[in-house]
Amino acid sequence: MSFNTRNVLSEIPSYDVVEKDWPIKVNANECGMNLPPMVAERVMSRLSRIAFNRYPNEQYLALTEAIGRSFGLQPDNVLLGSGSSEIIEKVFYAFGGGRDRKIVYPWPSFSMYPIYAKAAEAEGVAFELSADDNYELDPKKFIDFVKKENPSLVVICNPNNPTGTVIKKSDVEYIAQNVDCALLIDEAYIDFDISESVTDVLLKYPNMMIARTFSKAFGLASARVGYMLASKSVVDIIGRAFMPYHMNVLSLVTADTAFTMRDEFIPRINMMISERKRMESELKKIDGIKVYESNTNFIFMNYDKAVQLNEALEGQGIGIRSFGNAPLLTNCIRISMGTREENDVWLKAVMDFVEASV
Repeated sequence: MSFNTRNVLSEIPSYDVVEKDWPIKVNANECGMNLPPMVAERVMSRLSRIAFNRYPNEQYLALTEAIGRSFGLQPDNVLLGSGSSEIIEKVFYAFGGGRDRKIVYPWPSFSMYPIYAKAAEAEGVAFELSADDNYELDPKKFIDFVKKENPSLVVICNPNNPTGTVIKKSDVEYIAQNVDCALLIDEAYIDFDISESVTDVLLKYPNMMIARTFSKAFGLASARVGYMLASKSVVDIIGRAFMPYHMNVLSLVTADTAFTMRDEFIPRINMMISERKRMESELKKIDGIKVYESNTNFIFMNYDKAVQLNEALEGQGIGIRSFGNAPLLTNCIRISMGTREENDVWLKAVMDFVEASV
């Protein structure tokens, strides 16, 4: 028996999310800590009062109202999704739809961009970033590239994953002013460098959308909640790509509680930033390791024995992200910030490996 599925599905690689239960898990850019105690207590209290027999209407609206209000926007400027990943996928879907439609993004960047482009049956077009230039984006060259390709959508991850680099707010605005198509700014890591966010100028640019997530700074990766900020007309049209009741009440209530109590997360965010700076400083002392400047909750570095180092750390129960021989990322490693104790453990393991490899 044969199945006549869409041809594009055979072209899409599977995204492997099955991972080992690492004693030290610093490979997925997650927050290394669970919810702050006060937030967890409030979440559990609210969850105990949920009407499980009802569809999630008022909870969705409550969260869009809270988010909109915090940015000086209306609820209909806010669209929620199962993580910012689902929102990005729907944006690709909305602006894709044919091989003659292009979606441009700097590369290397979020690994799902080319996959979402294929799923949307659009042509994903990468603007290559160079390790020699520390993976920094030249806005003028990028604009020239976009004009040459004439895409329906441009996507920029800022700060960028996996390189950790940030594009200045003024440069993002410059790009918004000079591209004649939709522009999505993926701000999944912006809580670690909030000064470069473009949320306050969003409505100046009708072509701009901003995607954010609760998975990183808020530590709600398991709840899968993200949101998009955009003009009312854009929210309306992208929203049509979602099914009714696509968000569940458990996640909505949890995210709403965390957002309402977001000040409780500030010490944790500051701690992750502090740990990243501490680890960067220590790694820079090690011969043979190049550390790129990061503005996120992770470190990005290059080491000519990256694959062997990854294998050695795995043998010690430490999970990091090695890119192997991936184009533009050969011998690169990304390490998320864990607790101070966890960071000390993996740092020592790295130092011991390098010393033994000399």
